[in-house]
Amino acid sequence: MRRDPLPATKTPRSPKAAKGPKKPMHRKKAKPLKKPAEPKPRKKAKSAAAPKTSKKAALSAAARARKIAMPPKTLAPAAPSGAGQKSKSPAPFAPVAAPAPPPPPVSSAPPAPPAPSAAPAAQNETPDLDAPDLDAHDVEAQDGDAPAIDMQNADAPMASLTETTFHIRHDLQKRLDLYLKDRLAHHSRAAIQKVIKAGLAQVNGRTARASTLLRAGDTVRIKIPPPAEHKALPEPIPLAIVYEDEHFIAINKQAGLLVHPARGHWTGTMINALLHHAAQTAGTLSTGSDPWRPGIIHRLDRDTTGIILVAKTDEAHWRLAGQFERRTIKKTYLAIIHGQPVLDQDLIDAPIGLHKDNREKMAVRRDIGRPAQSVYTVIERFENFSLVELSPKTGRTHQLRVHMAFIGHPIVGDADYAGRTVTYADLGAKSPDPQALIMERQALHALRLQFVHPTHYKRMLLEAAMPEDMSNFLRLLRGLRR
Repeated sequence: MRRDPLPATKTPRSPKAAKGPKKPMHRKKAKPLKKPAEPKPRKKAKSAAAPKTSKKAALSAAARARKIAMPPKTLAPAAPSGAGQKSKSPAPFAPVAAPAPPPPPVSSAPPAPPAPSAAPAAQNETPDLDAPDLDAHDVEAQDGDAPAIDMQNADAPMASLTETTFHIRHDLQKRLDLYLKDRLAHHSRAAIQKVIKAGLAQVNGRTARASTLLRAGDTVRIKIPPPAEHKALPEPIPLAIVYEDEHFIAINKQAGLLVHPARGHWTGTMINALLHHAAQTAGTLSTGSDPWRPGIIHRLDRDTTGIILVAKTDEAHWRLAGQFERRTIKKTYLAIIHGQPVLDQDLIDAPIGLHKDNREKMAVRRDIGRPAQSVYTVIERFENFSLVELSPKTGRTHQLRVHMAFIGHPIVGDADYAGRTVTYADLGAKSPDPQALIMERQALHALRLQFVHPTHYKRMLLEAAMPEDMSNFLRLLRGLRR
């Protein structure tokens, strides 16, 4: 049976829609467009040369000018008393003229002759068009007198000055001091600049400056003293010789002795002593690459004692240096350290580089350090101290000192790397002066070297006796242990 569909039901309107029909929407009338505003004419910029001043300011300025231009007023002489006129007191704050200076004494001597005419002014001279602007040091040199030649050989007489002439063929565009430094190889740039400031250098016949640029066709003349001899001189300093032949010499270096001349220490070194020894024995030292370091193959720190090799011939020099470079030479050191290491023997593998804050020191640097290895072996243990044997596998600066401080056992007396000084009172030992230091340096001694002879090719072992200060320290430690 078919059913009819249900009638559709209308949904009720919302309350708002049931109020009534919607009102028709009215559009707002469009406003008429405004005409674009015409650009305003720009005001003329005020001239900086003629500032606007008020009338009052102009009048006051004119009054000040007139007051300055007027001569100072002088007081009229007082009228004689009884003239019947009343004397008027001067106005307050009236300017009082200063008393005139006394006339110069009349001299009976004849008048002095006229002074000679002065030299023409500097502005009349012909300017040097090729010279560049003055540098700061050039201006300072011109203000005063010409400085003296402050060189190592400055006390040489003027007659010993050598005049040298250079003819510039190309347009170098190079400063005079730089050009002379390249041409005069035995003189430093600082020494050449001092000679130029002394007025001993000329370009085209005129006194030149260090900053003068050289061009094609210029002629340079300079008078310069002979260069000082850059080499160490012999000095009678005692040496402890361990071994010597015609090829090399082995020295037991004492504490406080520099190996070779360096900055601030040009005398009193081991090289000065070796040169004296060579002169006495008709011997020689190898040339090497530095005239200040003849014969030097390796080095020891200033306060480190022990054995060191010095070459006497060039052949022995490069053969021994090759063994150090290939690390085939075995080096053994003795050191007294603070504390007691846990292990009797161990390898310290820590790269070494320059200290971050102190450029005179080294430190373990994982970022920029170079590989460094050291082996330590404990020989004797004392209370708060240990005697160890150190064998460096590499040759970095201050390697053993840095490595021992790195593991917490610095070398006694090594103040640069956390080492402390020790007095007799610290050990409880008897002494006339309990506060006296047992050692005034680091307790480090180069004991032994094992290498191959440079010409005989025989295996050699050389040892250096321990110094007295370190031996005395060990005797005190052993006596306290008993």
